[in-house]
Amino acid sequence: MIWAGTLSYAAYSIGAIICAIAAVWVGSRGDPNRSDRAPAIAALALTANWCFAAASFEPSNFMVELTEIARNLGWLFVLFRHFANDGRDESLRIVRPAMVALGFVEILHFALLLLAKRYSFTPEIASLVFETAVLFRIMVAIGALVLVHNLYIGASVASRSLLRWNAAALAGLWAFDLNYYTVSYIIGAVPGQIAAVRGLAAGIVAVPFAFGFARAAAGLEFRPSRAVTFRFLSLLVIGAYLVMMVAVARWLDLLTGDLARLAQVGLVIAAGALALIWLPSQRMRGWLRVTAIKHLFKHRYDYRAEWIRFTHTIGRTGFDETSLQERAVKALADITDSPSGLLLVPDETGALQIAAKWRWHGDEIPAPAAPAALSAILEREELILDLDEVRDGKDHYGERDAVPQWLRDDRRVWAAVPLLHFDRLVGLAVLSRPPAMRKLDWEDFDLLTVVGRQLASYLAEESGQAALLEAGRFDEFNRRMAFVMHDIKNLSSQMSLLLRNAEKHADKPEFRKDMLVTLRNSADKLNALLARLARYGPKDTAKAEPFDMAVVARTLQKRFAHLHTVSLLRVESALVTGDSEALEQALVHLVQNAIDASDNDSAVALEVYSDGVCGKINVIDNGRGMSPQFLRNGLFKPFVSSKDGGFGIGAFEAREMVRAMGGRLDVESREGIGSRFTVALPLLAADQLIRRSPDPANYETV
Repeated sequence: MIWAGTLSYAAYSIGAIICAIAAVWVGSRGDPNRSDRAPAIAALALTANWCFAAASFEPSNFMVELTEIARNLGWLFVLFRHFANDGRDESLRIVRPAMVALGFVEILHFALLLLAKRYSFTPEIASLVFETAVLFRIMVAIGALVLVHNLYIGASVASRSLLRWNAAALAGLWAFDLNYYTVSYIIGAVPGQIAAVRGLAAGIVAVPFAFGFARAAAGLEFRPSRAVTFRFLSLLVIGAYLVMMVAVARWLDLLTGDLARLAQVGLVIAAGALALIWLPSQRMRGWLRVTAIKHLFKHRYDYRAEWIRFTHTIGRTGFDETSLQERAVKALADITDSPSGLLLVPDETGALQIAAKWRWHGDEIPAPAAPAALSAILEREELILDLDEVRDGKDHYGERDAVPQWLRDDRRVWAAVPLLHFDRLVGLAVLSRPPAMRKLDWEDFDLLTVVGRQLASYLAEESGQAALLEAGRFDEFNRRMAFVMHDIKNLSSQMSLLLRNAEKHADKPEFRKDMLVTLRNSADKLNALLARLARYGPKDTAKAEPFDMAVVARTLQKRFAHLHTVSLLRVESALVTGDSEALEQALVHLVQNAIDASDNDSAVALEVYSDGVCGKINVIDNGRGMSPQFLRNGLFKPFVSSKDGGFGIGAFEAREMVRAMGGRLDVESREGIGSRFTVALPLLAADQLIRRSPDPANYETV
């Protein structure tokens, strides 16, 4: 063992000399403008002092341990000052919490030294203190290596050439310590061979470190990696948790008997339950993320990452993907970490209706979801609604009174982002509250405003494409009508030919008989064709006359009696004005759709009643129901049919017929439950009163 002692003495002596020379060289020839120059000289001097103490005493001596603590604190401070070479305190603020944590762990070694010196009565206590101290040193080495990595990766390209020697030296120092203490923990004692060359390793590290001060480090800027930072914090939390559990378990070894076993079993159960509840918690992860962003970064958002994720979410395509409306909600929700959201879109009156849901569960959304007054305020002011402020009674532009009650009552609702395209409101995204509680700030408002405008352009583009598609369908309809007109022309030609032949053969009985049959067939074909075509032309408002909606409902029930069960649940007299035949035709479409959507043994119900202003007919079924997306984008789109050769304009035609009489067609539906179509026409008395009113706008509001 004499040669091991001699080797250790020589290695530490050489290390002390090299570190002292490096400190003098940095002080005399190092760049005087660097803010980390003085801390570097102090760290090299403390390292030389530690090498001198280790060469003079045994490695476990109190003085050696104390000088090693001072050496490590010095190097941590040097690493901390490296982040300040850009001359701004902001860089220091970013890494200060991590440095304080590592420094605190290192200072705990002093308490362990005192504990070992005073209370190490038994080998068990001494072993426990040793293992705890080694774990602390491993944590400090890992944390310092992560910070060195972020220092170099976060520096600009030009600054990396100035940092390469310093970063390499610091990485070598902490990497050697990490391996040294890892081996110590595994074997449960200080590895003599590795300990003997620690001094020489410190001297080798000091050479490139001092060489790195030969060049200026102006322009250094720290830009930490968010992903690496979050992973580092997560690992640090998990590591601290494991270290705490190991330390508690080791301390419990001091107990004896049944009490020790009971305590250890209870510790295992408690630790496992805590890990299962806390580690997967979305709320805890959200809190950790918000805390890290608040204290470690200048800005809340990594705009490059957010834009890449936004583009990926919106640009997804495929048969199994969600609609653009749902992806738009998800794109906004991902930015704020909201777990769910809604998309409301304005209808023809300006009121907001539900268009899409993304992971939204619970209460049904009323129809309309928000009044036109709120749409006007959001469109004019481009205001992002902070629902917590609304609930607290704050009002900026009069939006407090326009916000519907269901948005106030639902505590999940956190923010509402207007989507504006050329200063026109195309939608309103409602976001739920993120797991980690926080308040909206200026950065949220700025980013959500920009993203909202981008989403509005996508939605407007999709709407334009839908309009072009609809125009193409109208063109297809016109081509179909060309064939119909060709048939009419053929019938006209046949009758013209018949008339010419009649001039020659009118006196023949056989000809007269054939002529009557031909005329009857031609007339039937023309009447059927004209009746069909008349439904697509403009309505004749001159035929408006009073009629009872109850009579129309009873006629409709008799018409479908031999096809399907149609029951009258409620029949009240409702005298309205309009075209009874047009209303009956519109209801035929609705009842037929209800029958198609229902089972054979499921009745379709009709209700006729008056609310004092309008007469109403409800067509109710318990069929498959329709999704909000289909209600918005497919139900009233013409020329889309699931039947071969069908025109696909039933629901569209029914709505247009009702509108032509000054009425309104509304629909409510839930998938798997059924649908309710409501036809509302102004009562005769109300219609006469409105027509006498000097303000014609009143008629439109009915």
